[in-house]
Amino acid sequence: MEIQTFPSEIVFFDLETTVPNKTGQHFHILEFGAIIVCPRKLEELDSFSTLIQPKDISVVSLRSSRSDGITRAKVRDAPSFEDVAEKIYGLLHGRIWAGHNIRRFDCVRIKEAFAEIGKAAPEPSGIIDSLGLLSDKFGKRAGNMKMASLAAYFGLGVQKHRSLDDVRMNLEVLKHCATVLFLESTLPNQLEAQWQNSSKIMTRSRSNKQIAPRAMPYSKGGSLGKMTQNVKNILSKAQGNQALQNLIKHSHSLLR
Repeated sequence: MEIQTFPSEIVFFDLETTVPNKTGQHFHILEFGAIIVCPRKLEELDSFSTLIQPKDISVVSLRSSRSDGITRAKVRDAPSFEDVAEKIYGLLHGRIWAGHNIRRFDCVRIKEAFAEIGKAAPEPSGIIDSLGLLSDKFGKRAGNMKMASLAAYFGLGVQKHRSLDDVRMNLEVLKHCATVLFLESTLPNQLEAQWQNSSKIMTRSRSNKQIAPRAMPYSKGGSLGKMTQNVKNILSKAQGNQALQNLIKHSHSLLR
């Protein structure tokens, strides 16, 4: 049976996995979550999430450090990846894939999981990796490029590290960043200069526990304080990327 594809639709997806702590161990998918997004309005059209029981349930921790984390008890009665593979394939295949760090992590894990059950992996019609995109265009004004940091920067709440919650947060972060980039594109000289001449604040480094200066764009509470460099580049590159054009168009609608 031929599966219908939707090459212009965007599917944001995220995986929660085990973390290998020994040589030779590999990642095991514990949860899959995805939302299908209309590229014209960036509205959520459909969603799906499921916990997944790995073949060896002992690789899952008995307890989680997070209040809503995934534990062995939670996945004990969950379906296997093979049980949900057809559903996941139908959601992903032929759509534009979007997510944070998906090129290096989630895409690789999906291919590994399908190979493990001897089935063809889904293929995207395009990929939007918000980690690479925002690293290049938005910069490290949030401190680093982690989703939790970007979400906190825009006041979008705390990252839950659950697949469906994280993909919805990912979409909102992109909307906010696109709006900021659109604002900068209207007055690049003033707003780019404001970011480049940003004040310094002192932050504590986790690695050496010493106080170190870090550039921050504006004082707390400045609604136009979240600005970036290289605005002209993203606008020119967006001409060949329909998904980026849609993000910028959505930003414009938010300002009306």
